[in-house]
Amino acid sequence: MLWNYAYLNPGLTLNFNGNKFFSENGLLDLLSKKITGEPKYPIIHLRGEDIEVAITHCNSYGEEYYSFVNGQHTAQGGTHQGAFREALVKTIRDFYKKDYDAVDIRTSVVAAISVKVIEPVFESQTKTKLGSNEIEPNGKSMRAFVGDFLAVALDNFLHKNPLVSEALQSHIMMAERERKELAGIKKLVRERAKKSNLHNKKLRDCKIHYNTDNKHEKYLDTTLFITEGDSASGSITTSRNPETQAVFSLKGKPLNAFGLTKKIVYENEEFNLLQAALNIEESMEDLRYNNIVIATDADVDGMHIRLLLMTFFLQFFPDLVKNGHLFILQTPLFRVRNKKETIYCYSPEEKANAIQKLGLKPEITRFKGLGEISPDEFKHFIGKDIRLEPVIIGGDSTARLLEYYMGKNTPERQDFIIENLVIEKDVVTPEPLPA
Repeated sequence: MLWNYAYLNPGLTLNFNGNKFFSENGLLDLLSKKITGEPKYPIIHLRGEDIEVAITHCNSYGEEYYSFVNGQHTAQGGTHQGAFREALVKTIRDFYKKDYDAVDIRTSVVAAISVKVIEPVFESQTKTKLGSNEIEPNGKSMRAFVGDFLAVALDNFLHKNPLVSEALQSHIMMAERERKELAGIKKLVRERAKKSNLHNKKLRDCKIHYNTDNKHEKYLDTTLFITEGDSASGSITTSRNPETQAVFSLKGKPLNAFGLTKKIVYENEEFNLLQAALNIEESMEDLRYNNIVIATDADVDGMHIRLLLMTFFLQFFPDLVKNGHLFILQTPLFRVRNKKETIYCYSPEEKANAIQKLGLKPEITRFKGLGEISPDEFKHFIGKDIRLEPVIIGGDSTARLLEYYMGKNTPERQDFIIENLVIEKDVVTPEPLPA
């Protein structure tokens, strides 16, 4: 938050607990810090009255925006971000005098926009999404304000910087070629799926869907569990609520998608079927489930599968994560019980407390995998008391996170583990309390 204040107030030095926060170039510095590797062209930085933007394209999929209103970080965007996305497409089309597809223009874009608005209206108490349609007392719309600014400032910049305009056009044309190549691959995949009856064979669907049943009171509960193996998917399928909960079963560890092109999504059967199950091939607006839940065993292999799935979503569908749709299912590690009571424990600490509570050497079961939990028990863990841990992207850029954790820098990660390894003391089982 302090860095955001520094970026939005260039020249101002903030001192906090001995740390200095200073930005000389505003949103230009913000993008420089957020992106990983070399951008496709130098960051375009434009300032106007009550508006500032910074724009570039990187080697990634999706769109990444950092938007602000009156110094408030609008993490969920709003009218100003929507106006910017629309104006960017129109200005570029007008400059090159070509009707480029909006998807090709915005693919891999990383941008920041800050506007100042008199009496802004937000859509929630957290002020993370702007709802105001007017920006000035005279009633000028947000779309007109942002559109008029880019139409002049961005157009002038591209005329004055031919190397940047050439690099930008080259990126758009490359995105167009890739999209058309994918169109051919999509057709082949669909034909192959029809012939071999592969389509959605891994999906056990539910009745209500997020994209079509939004008038139904339960549409927000729509959930897709992504499980590893048939045993885990069998338990969840038997225990689930078939009205709102669907199950997608993996056959093993998926491919590490980091650094791969979207072509792999269609050529890899599991990725293609998962994309089809979610219905996000064309747009995030078609998403069929509000909650995408990764349900893997709490062991090394299960953790690895979690990372591989998160990498897949962050690489190709980052908006799914940014908009709060991706979760990790928390299931108990232990069952502690006696003849009168059963307690499910999600950590060694909870197990120790349960043993202390039940006393007299209760029966302790360690669940090694989801398949070991009976369907009768599983229904308690995916019902009203379900424990979901949201996947949240922190301050670092997605590209930087993926490059470090899923890239080819294995020695660097090994050194980090060796230097930061913490060996925890074993949890001591307490003595039973006296009767």
